[in-house]
Amino acid sequence: MKTKIQKTMFLWAAAVAFPVAAEGQDKVEASVGADLVSSYIWRGQELGDVSIQPSVSLSWKGLSLTAWGSASWGSGYAKEFDLTLGYAVKGFSVSVTDYSFSKGTNFKTGADISGKYFHFGSNSTLHVYEAQVGYDFGFLTVNWYTNIGGNDGLKKDGKRAYSSYVSLSAPFRLGGLDWNATVAAVPWETSFYNGGCSGFAVSEVALQAAKDIKMTESFALPLFAKVTWNPASENAYFTAGLSF
Repeated sequence: MKTKIQKTMFLWAAAVAFPVAAEGQDKVEASVGADLVSSYIWRGQELGDVSIQPSVSLSWKGLSLTAWGSASWGSGYAKEFDLTLGYAVKGFSVSVTDYSFSKGTNFKTGADISGKYFHFGSNSTLHVYEAQVGYDFGFLTVNWYTNIGGNDGLKKDGKRAYSSYVSLSAPFRLGGLDWNATVAAVPWETSFYNGGCSGFAVSEVALQAAKDIKMTESFALPLFAKVTWNPASENAYFTAGLSF
C-alpha cells in the first residue's frame, strides 16, 4: 500500500487480503518467501516499478502474524513495511494491518514525515492502520477494508475520511491456468485513493493468470501475469511476477 499508496497485488494476495491461516492446526507454522514483480500495482495504483517483496509469517489455529515489504529499483518510490495480525476460520477472515513507508507527507499538515517510523501522532505519523473483514464463498471472495487511524485521507470538509475499499474476486480455471477476476471500488470520498475521489469510484478491474513452472521433479516456480484497469484514474497496467 501499502505511499499513497497503496498495497500490488495479489500478495499473493494481495491482494491481497493478507491473513492466511490453517484451521485446526496444533503447531505453530512458519513460512518465508519473496516475490519479484515487474511493477508494484496496489488497488489500481502504481506504488513502484520493478520490486522485490519479501514476506515472513507465523500461524497457529487460525491466527496469523505476517511481515511484508516492498522495495523498488527506482529511487523515487518509498520502501514499504507492513505488519498484519489476522484470524481466519472456515471462509471468514478478519485482520488489522499497519502499513508504513520510508517517505511521504502527513495527510493533515502536509509536513514531510520521511524516516519517522517511531512517530505515531496523527500529525506526524507515516503509519496507516487498516481493518479488514472478508468472506470466501469459494466461487467468490468479498473483502472490505477501512483505514481506522494513522496517515489516512481527508474529505472535502477537511475531516478524516476513514478511507475504505471493497473488493470482489472470483477464481476460475481455464486453458490449464488458474485465473482470478477482480472488481473493486472506493465507496465514498477520500483523498487517499486515486489522487482523490469525490464519491463512489470503481478503482480496479483486474484479470490475473497464474501457473507453476516446473523446474525439476521437486521444484516449481509460480509465475503470474495480471492486467489491471483503473477507471477512476484512467490508467491501465500489465504486470508479471515470480514467487520464491
